[in-house]
Amino acid sequence: MIRILLADDHPIVRTGLRALFENYGDIQVVGEVSTGEEAVEFAKDQQIDVVLCDLRLGSGMNGAQTTASIRRLPRAPQVLILTTFDKDVEILACIEAGACGYLLKDVSAQTIVESLRQAAAGLMVLAPEMTRRVVEGMRRTKAELTARERDVLVQLATGAGNKQIAKSLFVSEATVKTHLVHIFDKLQARTRTDAINKAREAGLL
Repeated sequence: MIRILLADDHPIVRTGLRALFENYGDIQVVGEVSTGEEAVEFAKDQQIDVVLCDLRLGSGMNGAQTTASIRRLPRAPQVLILTTFDKDVEILACIEAGACGYLLKDVSAQTIVESLRQAAAGLMVLAPEMTRRVVEGMRRTKAELTARERDVLVQLATGAGNKQIAKSLFVSEATVKTHLVHIFDKLQARTRTDAINKAREAGLL
């Protein structure tokens, strides 16, 4: 018997998934939660094989954060992400957090069931195209900023201009410009706004 926990902030989704799994004798839904925090607490106290988790869970912990917290538990269950979002950075964040798979909600009911069985067996569950994207994402060298570049980036995110940044960090404007060139290059950004957005996506801000 595969014991699963449904973690989704939409009741109608949880109801639909529960109804789906009731058709299979080897799957038992042992609980439903609407937040990542609730999922972690439930997993602490109950014996679960797989947590079927959405990526966006309201204003609290997201799917990646929930996955990381659950996977750190003793006797940690597997976590399978089921969501509507397919941005590479989000997929990669969940896999790096310890999720054993990532499914989009437009897949067939049978795919969800078979993926759940694979997850319970400890297998990785990713569509071929998604696997390619994850591998490429992992191969990319992550932007590594120096401590001073991070300082400049933080100032940049406040909307400060070069002169203000130079004054705050006690350096020359020329030095600030040099740091910005390096930051833009490492983040592959074209504008200040683009650099800030990419830094946030990479977890640098």
